[in-house]
Amino acid sequence: MRTSIATVCLSGTLEQKLAASADAGFDGVEIFEPDLIVSPHTPEQIRDLAHELGLTLDLYQPLRDMEGVTEDEFESNLRRAEAKFRLMNRLGIDTVLMCSNVATATIDDDLLVVDQLRRIGDRAAAHGVRVAYEALAWGRYVNDYEHVNWLVEAADHPQVGQCLDSFHILSRNWALEPLGRMRGEKIFFVQLADAPLLTLDVLSWSRHHRVFPGEGQFDLAAFMGQLVRTGYDGPVSLEIFNDTFRQSDPFRTAIDGMRSLTWLQDRATRWLASRPAPLVSHLELATLPTPAEPTGFNFVEVRSDVSHRLRDVLTQLGFEERGQHRSKPVELWQQGDARIIVNEVESAVGEPSVAALGFDVAEPPASVARALSLHASPVPRQQEEGEEELHGVRAPDSSEVFFSGVDTHGSPAWAGEFARGARSARADDLITGIDHVNLAQPWQHFDEAVLFYESVLGLHPQPTLEVAAPMGLVRSQAMRTQDGEVRLALNLAPIAGAMLEPAIHPQHVAFACKDIMALAEQASARGLEFLPIPQNYYDDLAARFPLEEAVLQDLQRLNLLYDRDEHGEFLHFYTEAVGQVFLEVVERRGGYEGYGAANTPVRLAAQHRRRDRAA
Repeated sequence: MRTSIATVCLSGTLEQKLAASADAGFDGVEIFEPDLIVSPHTPEQIRDLAHELGLTLDLYQPLRDMEGVTEDEFESNLRRAEAKFRLMNRLGIDTVLMCSNVATATIDDDLLVVDQLRRIGDRAAAHGVRVAYEALAWGRYVNDYEHVNWLVEAADHPQVGQCLDSFHILSRNWALEPLGRMRGEKIFFVQLADAPLLTLDVLSWSRHHRVFPGEGQFDLAAFMGQLVRTGYDGPVSLEIFNDTFRQSDPFRTAIDGMRSLTWLQDRATRWLASRPAPLVSHLELATLPTPAEPTGFNFVEVRSDVSHRLRDVLTQLGFEERGQHRSKPVELWQQGDARIIVNEVESAVGEPSVAALGFDVAEPPASVARALSLHASPVPRQQEEGEEELHGVRAPDSSEVFFSGVDTHGSPAWAGEFARGARSARADDLITGIDHVNLAQPWQHFDEAVLFYESVLGLHPQPTLEVAAPMGLVRSQAMRTQDGEVRLALNLAPIAGAMLEPAIHPQHVAFACKDIMALAEQASARGLEFLPIPQNYYDDLAARFPLEEAVLQDLQRLNLLYDRDEHGEFLHFYTEAVGQVFLEVVERRGGYEGYGAANTPVRLAAQHRRRDRAA
């Protein structure tokens, strides 16, 4: 499949956008007209630069407000179009995007539009140009891709075809089955965009909230599957209007875009395999190794230049030190199946942070091969003779993701490299494992992180939540395996708040516990400092839930938080933060599957107060 990307997706100059597209491995680009207009380079220089970079120039866009107008206005439009056709000849581009009329159409007459499409086709033919007519979702008279297909077929002009844009189709919830019955030779171009499901007017939704495939909620696998059935054999391009992308590093954004196309091709292949039908496709879709969902957390590594504080907290929670690694300045701490690696190397951000996550997988080499196919960067790791090879890649927030296996006793082979090795879980271990990890994401890479963990690890995004913090709203995206053995929460702090207060939403590691009351009592006796919870919270808790007075008093005395749903109960507490990291202990009772979201504003406010006091 030939891949392409519109220059509107990326930040920077046109020259930088071309370089980023080539670096990410795209075959071609769409030139968005404003990018060319502001460039100091001639069309011929842009054409030559693209050739030097190994890129084709696939589309020039857009022609706007051309059809459905009076004869006088249409003649003026034809003169404008011919000027663009001559420009395209200089650029070496043979296809132009023509959007359905939004602003100037005054005649709702399909036969008139068909005639005007033919006349535009005649002018385009004189310059060797093809016209790809696209139904904008907010077009005045033409806003449906099936309508455009009828108009194009009726025009029956070799230079006039259709441009399909997934956003304009899926945002209007148009049926996809008719797409699969269209003639591929009359589809001249295809543009892809995903988006979250929002209740906005379609124009605002389109201009500000498009994302790459896999980062939104559209069924793009079905869209691609139906496209394959048409026999279309042209470029498949990304056209993303997104305020964040236009402020981010273009090279990184382009790689994220290429990852999304690789992921989508694999998804479309699986969609087609599950729905056998005669195929006439000329598109060769990429496939990936089948993702093997991780079966648990292998370890969490915390990088800390104040590791004595972290050791103290782990000791108070009942963790046992298993000694230092034989060749690296790291220690292993363990309780139950929860393994924490304490790395004494100075944190890149100047204070403790979650540096790496290890996941239990059946075949580590296959998992890392899939990650590399999805354009993840490998993590170089020094390895002495006789040490277990750990396969890892870098996540969008610069943390590291490792794939590892465990033996029949549930212990990883690398644990033997520590002074006292691993140990089996004991009956007196109150902490049984890692319940979830909460990672704060840079504002410009949040959507990229969602796609990364879905595509690389096979985690399933859950409904997005927004919770109130003292500095604004925090967006939280939970992701998990089907069985819930691996849970991640990705959090996006308010941009302004994060600039003023970098630790507004610190990372945390949540441990699963089988008796949180007993653990809290023991930890308190060992001197653990709990995150203090205000009296108002417990007054509200008493109003919301019919808790016995003795239970409520125990919760308050131990600074425990509580939640309940129709499936079960959730009790949890937080430690004081150590730099950017704090620890949480949770006990799930019954079938409770959430994260105590109702308690998150309480925790954020308490952390905010403690930081203010410390400052």
